[in-house]
Amino acid sequence: QVQLVESGGGLVQPGGSLRLSCAASGGIFRFYTMGWSRQAPGKQRELVAHITGDGSLNYADSVKGRFTISRDNAKDTVYLQMNSLKPEDTAVYYCKLTIATLSYWGQGTQVTVSS
Repeated sequence: QVQLVESGGGLVQPGGSLRLSCAASGGIFRFYTMGWSRQAPGKQRELVAHITGDGSLNYADSVKGRFTISRDNAKDTVYLQMNSLKPEDTAVYYCKLTIATLSYWGQGTQVTVSS
């Protein structure tokens, strides 16, 4: 059974940094797309970034130049390095694994950017 476990969220001041991690278990995932989405209160969930099995990257315009997604296939883990954080980045961040037409989600980790 596929499981995704996120970690690394927390409270940070504007301009600060956080690194999120998502560890996948229950299979071999190096060939599949993994990524991060976020959902702020009262808003729809939105894509933040994803990385394909061959390493292609995609970022939301709002995070380009500030966030970096990467993966360690040996550990079946995807990371999201978030720099220059802004209050509008406050949200629950969810890890996502896509295998063909199936999507798997983690439980989410809260990121709060506030002074």
